[in-house]
Amino acid sequence: MIQAIGSRLFSSLLVIVGSLALVFCIFYLLPGDPVLSMVDPTTVSPEVVENLREQLGLNRPFHERLLAYFGDMLTGDFGRSLVGSEPVLPKILHQVPSTLLLTAASALVAIVVGVTLGVLSAVRKGGIIDLLARIVGLFGISMPTFWSGILLILIFSVQLKWLPAMGSDGFKTLILPALALGFVGAGSIVRMVRGSMLDVLNEPFVTTLRAKGLRERLIQIKHVLRNALIPAITLIGMQIGDMLAGTVIIETVFSRQGIGRILADAIMAKDLPVVQGIVFFTAIVYVGINLLVDLSYAAIDPRIRRKGART
Repeated sequence: MIQAIGSRLFSSLLVIVGSLALVFCIFYLLPGDPVLSMVDPTTVSPEVVENLREQLGLNRPFHERLLAYFGDMLTGDFGRSLVGSEPVLPKILHQVPSTLLLTAASALVAIVVGVTLGVLSAVRKGGIIDLLARIVGLFGISMPTFWSGILLILIFSVQLKWLPAMGSDGFKTLILPALALGFVGAGSIVRMVRGSMLDVLNEPFVTTLRAKGLRERLIQIKHVLRNALIPAITLIGMQIGDMLAGTVIIETVFSRQGIGRILADAIMAKDLPVVQGIVFFTAIVYVGINLLVDLSYAAIDPRIRRKGART
């Protein structure tokens, strides 16, 4: 297990480095000059613009800028924002709690709704609950997050006036963004859990357990659900990563503070240090989630633990 964790950590490091290098290359190839977003070229002389470009290192060759950036990253220096000249790391850390809270709340909605409806749909196949779960799964997969967010605002904020449509202060402002983002993830989880449950219910060992006289509910929860969650956990881990990325849209729609909204503004302004800092943070969270998913397999399936002990 230690060797497997070490291998996963090494591959995760490669993913983080590759993500940063890819973002750097994309911004390097994009047309436009970030310096022109910092000053007004009609009121500033070309000499001032060139001096500013030299101070920021934007006139250096590609390989020198790339190596310098990774060197700064190793020392914990994320640089300064090209818009406002404030340090990147404090700017990101100040907004991280809001984004993580939104991601966690959305994941909770997706897991609770997705797993519950998926299990009920499988054990009540062909019934009304099964039909409802399949409709939820279809709409969750088909509906984009920005559309579901706007729809929730129109219903619960504009028409019913139950919940605020904007802001990031208090629990009420978290409900609609979490529902909009979590509903999309719930759609995929419903379909995966339902399919896995139906496959396991047809396994021979389930027939054996029923022949031994075990209660149906005990079989469904203790034996069938545990086996059905193995493929579902992989999807849940991927969905949490997608929700973290989806905060860019949701925080913009609901005017919430967070790194997603900062990222959208930084991309528009070609603020490369801020974008790279957010990508670095997002990559760490994403690979950390995938590592926890891999470790959770052993906690759910005893066969994986025994296999790891033998190796």
